[in-house]
Amino acid sequence: MDDAVFDSGCLSHSGFRDAFTRPFGATPGEEEGVDSVSLGWIESALGPLLAGADDRSVCLLEFSDRRMLEAQLVNLRRRLGRPLVPGENTLLARLRSELAEYFAGRRRAFELPLHAPGTPFQERVWSELRLIPYGEVRSYEEIARRIGAPRAVRAVGRANGMNRIAIVIPCHRVVGKDGSPVGYGGGVHRKEWLLNLERGAPPSVQLDLPVAGGGVDRTESGA
Repeated sequence: MDDAVFDSGCLSHSGFRDAFTRPFGATPGEEEGVDSVSLGWIESALGPLLAGADDRSVCLLEFSDRRMLEAQLVNLRRRLGRPLVPGENTLLARLRSELAEYFAGRRRAFELPLHAPGTPFQERVWSELRLIPYGEVRSYEEIARRIGAPRAVRAVGRANGMNRIAIVIPCHRVVGKDGSPVGYGGGVHRKEWLLNLERGAPPSVQLDLPVAGGGVDRTESGA
């Protein structure tokens, strides 16, 4: 416990307990034996990602500097009805491995079981996103048509922006009607980088990346 307290920068055990409980929903002492979702950092070519999974499925993959990250954690915990706690498990290890292969250009499809609870409309959008092939893009208008809601373009954009499993559920493959990479929770610069990777082109954007768990850029374009 002392190591975790001092490594986190907290000045007291009570401060550490409060900081732990706010995002994760359980105190460090309560973590053991709780049916929880394990959270861990994943380093990537686009900076650190926060991932979440239990023994059955992956439910979270977010850029660490995303402005909505804390809100997404709160929303996920509410929908799952379970605490989110720092930890490791087999699926997080598999996610790290598959992401490393993806960023190295050796993987085009992820093979992990996912759990992405949302509203019925959000889940329809997220399911449609998973059908977009590697290296291809769809417009927000096209996604709206494909889910049978052609007038719900703005709602599709909002659902796209609320995706909690970045890259694996490829919301970066949704672009503006003119093909421009508008809107992305991780920043348009990352969206361009991912699209270039999947097109086989060298990344055209130089990224100023945050450090896992450290100070981060709070700029976000939205979706």
